Amino acid sequence: MIRAPFFRRYFPSMNKRENPIFKVIFQSQGQVFEIYAKQIFQSELWGFLEVEELVFGERSQMLVDPSEERLKAQFDGVLRSFIPMPSIIRIDEVERIGTPKVTEAQVGNVMPFPMPPIPQR
Repeated sequence: MIRAPFFRRYFPSMNKRENPIFKVIFQSQGQVFEIYAKQIFQSELWGFLEVEELVFGERSQMLVDPSEERLKAQFDGVLRSFIPMPSIIRIDEVERIGTPKVTEAQVGNVMPFPMPPIPQR
């Protein structure tokens, strides 16, 4: 089954660039992930967003970001990732790839939506 990318399917009048890049920011297990992907879809699994074709920075750079390397290792071999809709913070279509990163979630004055407790390892 061939599917149109998320934004083209639901917002056909939006930017019609040939190869869009999306920045997806989501929260998981007390950390905020910022990843870049070429395709995102509303999943057939109800309540999930599918993220395909993850994009990382070039390996030829002289400086190595440990956060990006950890993220590359975590998503190594992943063809498609299913992210729960309540975990998504923001989705942007960007012109160029930035630096994917993982940061600790900041606790502020706003009470987060109740989530089930995270099992301890």
